[in-house]
Amino acid sequence: MNKADMFQSINRKGTYTTKYDDAKKKFGADDLLPLWVADMDLASPKCVQDAMQKRASHPLYGYTVYPSRYYDAIQNWMQKRFGWSIEKEWIVPCYGVVPSLNFAIHAYTKEGDAIIVQTPLYPPFVSSVKHKKRKVLDNTLVYENGTYHIDFEDFEAKAKEATLFLLCSPHNPTSRAWNKEELERLIEICLQENVLIVADEIHADVVYEKLHHSIGSFEKMMHKCVVLNAPSKTFNIAGLNTSYAIIPDTRLRHKYILEQDKSGITNENPFGIEALMSAYEEGDVWLDALKVHLQENIRYVKTFLETHGLPIKVVPTEATFLMWIDCRDMGLNHEELTHFFYHKAKLGLNDGMSFGDAGEGFMRLNIGTGKEVLVLAMQQLLHAFKANT
Repeated sequence: MNKADMFQSINRKGTYTTKYDDAKKKFGADDLLPLWVADMDLASPKCVQDAMQKRASHPLYGYTVYPSRYYDAIQNWMQKRFGWSIEKEWIVPCYGVVPSLNFAIHAYTKEGDAIIVQTPLYPPFVSSVKHKKRKVLDNTLVYENGTYHIDFEDFEAKAKEATLFLLCSPHNPTSRAWNKEELERLIEICLQENVLIVADEIHADVVYEKLHHSIGSFEKMMHKCVVLNAPSKTFNIAGLNTSYAIIPDTRLRHKYILEQDKSGITNENPFGIEALMSAYEEGDVWLDALKVHLQENIRYVKTFLETHGLPIKVVPTEATFLMWIDCRDMGLNHEELTHFFYHKAKLGLNDGMSFGDAGEGFMRLNIGTGKEVLVLAMQQLLHAFKANT
């Protein structure tokens, strides 16, 4: 299969997919082009498809254990993609990254404790803190000169009060891939103030020109971090519950496992296990091609907006298949902006305010699709803008 065929958009309507079949509930219309929830319209790699079909051919789908091969696959992936050597016993299979955030908050903090987050931010971070009756400390990211950076002075002040820091790395929705110096500075502050770092690194595989540095790979963090990851975004297998935690410190690992066990949630999904192993063992070439395709999509959107003079700026997309676009020059308030996208352009994007007040005037565009879909999306956007001016 050539690259063009490999990354064509697949019609997902009627397959009970959230992105398409839940769009009407989300946007109040079912005639729009959905470019929101963070999975892709692209087929998973053939190695994953083959593994699924082989497993499905066995007529029993009962209780399942995690084989040694599962742990080997994660270890080898971390080593070859990130240069991080991890031990098998550090790996804890999980149901999903969001449940794991909740388990970690329960395991390492108590009601009333303060937890640092960095908005604009994937909504479950903040909601998880609030639902657990912990205090949200927002170290709001600074948007300056067309990009985002960390306010370290504010972070240091908040760290004096905090017990835990929920790090999103790479960051969703701003698509920042934190550089080594930024992470080292965060680490120094957290160590100084005895703040534990729980990092969501689910988008780590889709980083473009920069390198992803896992917070767990810093030797200083061996006993002060929990890393949450999954192949679900990378290989488009989010429905298979394939996540895992990497927790080097024995005490922290036991605390986490206790909370997860108390929840009664175990994933042990035979298809998820097969998908993870096949993706990590054979998915390298496909992933490298995917990143090229996504970069082409990013360039297309950016060039289109600039060429046609639309008052929309693209925040540099350093990672993920989610573009964070600055629509503030359109001169619309939040309600007007969402109405424009949903009911005039007929495009279903995530609105910036859903990521916190710092996201006002922004929209999140999922470019994990075929280029032909983005061509249509940009044409709809241009037509709506011309009709609206």
